[in-house]
Amino acid sequence: MRDRYTVTITDYRGARHFNFSQLMRRILGAVGTVVTLGFVAGGLSIYFLSAKVAALNSNLQSLEEYQAHIKYQNQQLLNKQRSLLHAVDEKAAALTKVHEELGDLEILIGLKPEPNSTIGERLDTANITAQQKRLMLESIPSGMPLQDTRLTSKYGMRMHPVLNRKAMHGGLDMSAAIGTPIFATASGVVEWAAPHKSSGLGNMIKLNHNYGFSSTYGHLSKILVKTGDYVQRGDLIGHTGNTGMSSAPHLHYEVRYLHRRLDPKPFTEWSFENYDVIFERAEHIKWESLAESVRKAVISPERLLLQAEPRLSVISN
Repeated sequence: MRDRYTVTITDYRGARHFNFSQLMRRILGAVGTVVTLGFVAGGLSIYFLSAKVAALNSNLQSLEEYQAHIKYQNQQLLNKQRSLLHAVDEKAAALTKVHEELGDLEILIGLKPEPNSTIGERLDTANITAQQKRLMLESIPSGMPLQDTRLTSKYGMRMHPVLNRKAMHGGLDMSAAIGTPIFATASGVVEWAAPHKSSGLGNMIKLNHNYGFSSTYGHLSKILVKTGDYVQRGDLIGHTGNTGMSSAPHLHYEVRYLHRRLDPKPFTEWSFENYDVIFERAEHIKWESLAESVRKAVISPERLLLQAEPRLSVISN
């Protein structure tokens, strides 16, 4: 009987007896052990899997945060790219405008740029040329001394309106009512600002300019400058009148180079837009040498300080 076991189970229906041999008992014990070990192994697996899932969740959260950071950086880069593209478009538009304006300027000042010239080289050349022309126009008589007038007598031989005989007329007569403002046609120093009887020009102003030029304004009613004053081109220097040997109110205007009278007409028509007219019509002047001197002065402004001052000489007939 030792190899057999009896198991009694009692419930409301009564007692029931089950007989198990020793082998069966061992089998059941082994199965129980296996089941128990399975539960233990499953529990441990669940524990380790839970820990791994938690780690994976943590890594996933880190990856999501990194992804969000990357997206933010990408958005910042896209914004910067848009800004740079906008700046490039603006620069391109500005460069196109510079090309157009530079082309207009080159046409205005009479330049023909070299085909392979860079925009910087073209700007330098245009700047030097423009400064050279500006300096020439400011230093040498150019334009009209009166804002609104008409010519009544040209330069050259004519019948003198007072003396009633043929005589050389060394300037231009410009009709103007007494008191019309007179403006300096170039920067310079006032050599004479007073009545001048021997010339017949009455109240007279003479300005000495750079490069050997001078300008004279006669028959004035009022003189607004004094001898030794320095005036800029366009400064108001006096008012027209009828003083001296004059038959009607007007301005007598002269231009001289090295004390020699020149026809003032080309000088009155000389301007930035009409620049070459003077070189074709004003003779006895070495324009190429003068222009080269001005160009060097523009490139090296300190050369202006080395230029000799014009010598003073009272006007003569």
